[in-house]
Amino acid sequence: MKLIACYSNKGGVGKTAASVNLAYASALSGNRTLLCDLDPQGASGFYFRVKPSEKLKSNIFFEGTKKFANAIRETDFHNLDLLPANISFRDFDIFLSRMKKSRSRLNKALKPVDGEYDMILLDCPPNISLLSENVFKVADGIVVPVIPTTLSQRTLKQLYEFFKEQGYQASKIFPFFSMVQQSKSLHLETMEAIRTGNKQVLNTWIPFSTHIERMGIHRAPALSYGEKEEAVAAYAQLWQEVQRLFVH
Repeated sequence: MKLIACYSNKGGVGKTAASVNLAYASALSGNRTLLCDLDPQGASGFYFRVKPSEKLKSNIFFEGTKKFANAIRETDFHNLDLLPANISFRDFDIFLSRMKKSRSRLNKALKPVDGEYDMILLDCPPNISLLSENVFKVADGIVVPVIPTTLSQRTLKQLYEFFKEQGYQASKIFPFFSMVQQSKSLHLETMEAIRTGNKQVLNTWIPFSTHIERMGIHRAPALSYGEKEEAVAAYAQLWQEVQRLFVH
């Protein structure tokens, strides 16, 4: 079982769109796939038309109980299940702070489904917290969407600095460019600057597109309805890169 996190310490960068489409592409490739929505906003569940389980509260999420497995829902797509978020997930850090080994609890939470899936993707909330530190420890890889602007470049730098300060493995971080507008010279210049200093930046980049924004209308992965569009097809290419890195 491989565990891939889609994470950014900056909001509004296309994290959930990437999570949803990577999960769909993984399932389409034949992997038994679970998408865990850890963001209390519950956007992944919204896109898949899946209502959250109100019984899976934040105070029992990390106990590694059957309630975790029972909260998992099937989606309309073969091989693809979803653990939808609920609003109580906003209290994750409160309960983690009260637990022993608070930075290793996510691993225990996933035990009930160990062996049930080939691939688990985590749609993470946009902050650095005890929850995100759990993700940094347990994930095999962390794909980080980056809008090619100076502010996003700064937050990516902050993420690397945090990993270095805390002793996490920066080799797990794989940035990719999201919402790229080729007509903007700043985007092209920033992409070049980031690539120059980081060999782990993925080759695939996601263009800005209304076809991806329409996921909220279709309430489905963009790859399921618009795979011929350039921006949407880029997610399939992104999955191919992720698969080569982590799926053997």
